[in-house]
Amino acid sequence: MRISTPGRICLFGEHQDYLGLPVIAMAISLRVILEGKKRQDRKVIIHKPDLGETETFSLDDLSYTKPRDYFKSGLKVCINEGLSFSTGVKCEITSQIPIQAGCGSSSAIMVCWIHFLSQMADQPPNWDRQKIGELAYRAEVTEFNEPGGMMDQYSSAVGGTIYLESEPKISIRELSPKLGAFVLGDSGEPKDTMGILQRCRDNRLTIIQKLKIQNPDFNLHSCDSDFNAEGLKDDEKVLLGGTIRNRDLLRQALQELEKNEPDHELIGKLLSEHHTVLRDVLKVSTSKIETMLDAALN
Repeated sequence: MRISTPGRICLFGEHQDYLGLPVIAMAISLRVILEGKKRQDRKVIIHKPDLGETETFSLDDLSYTKPRDYFKSGLKVCINEGLSFSTGVKCEITSQIPIQAGCGSSSAIMVCWIHFLSQMADQPPNWDRQKIGELAYRAEVTEFNEPGGMMDQYSSAVGGTIYLESEPKISIRELSPKLGAFVLGDSGEPKDTMGILQRCRDNRLTIIQKLKIQNPDFNLHSCDSDFNAEGLKDDEKVLLGGTIRNRDLLRQALQELEKNEPDHELIGKLLSEHHTVLRDVLKVSTSKIETMLDAALN
């Protein structure tokens, strides 16, 4: 069996979904490819030629032996959903998606793995794309108590361009904007994914907690941009302001992306402003990325 799953870029709402705010993301033409079949024994063998590695374990022992032991967690999540596996599997995974480049490479692999396992089960279920995204999120984030949101898994599983809400419940709207081609620039500098997530998430969750102590009715979805943030330090006010600004930029972009013929120049301006907040407020850019952006804009 051969399964292929796309990576993704985030257009709007970057570093917002784990705060419960919506995102707009787009699958890209770089993909993970998994080819595999059932074995006659209970072994699971995963060849990773891109990394020069082979991972082997038994279905009879799915205890985690390393951080982010994703292939085992994927199996556990499927088994918890009621699937059974009488025999193991053998597969090879290759990827066109750059690693640690902000394109959802690990989530694309997990989505591919969950889909593959569902087809290798003794009684394959008829899971839809959203269900596969949900299980990939559980296997990658919930199972290891990691700080990420669910944008990567759902973007890769559903494909195309999506508007994703996680509160008050998970809701996905598929968009079909005529945006033409995107050029994805890879700086070649590995991203400290977990460090960035923890810094950006934890600081803002602390701010939200402070505000809710002062005002139990505080809601990040509905507060105004000129919200009275008394009791916050200056740097906390800047973080909150940037978060609200990117929330509002997404809402403006969504209106445009729902049109048959979106204004490309406006979308470009909104993308640039969104990145400005990421750079100046959340500090997630680098000097090399800024040089690349300046060259592109020039």
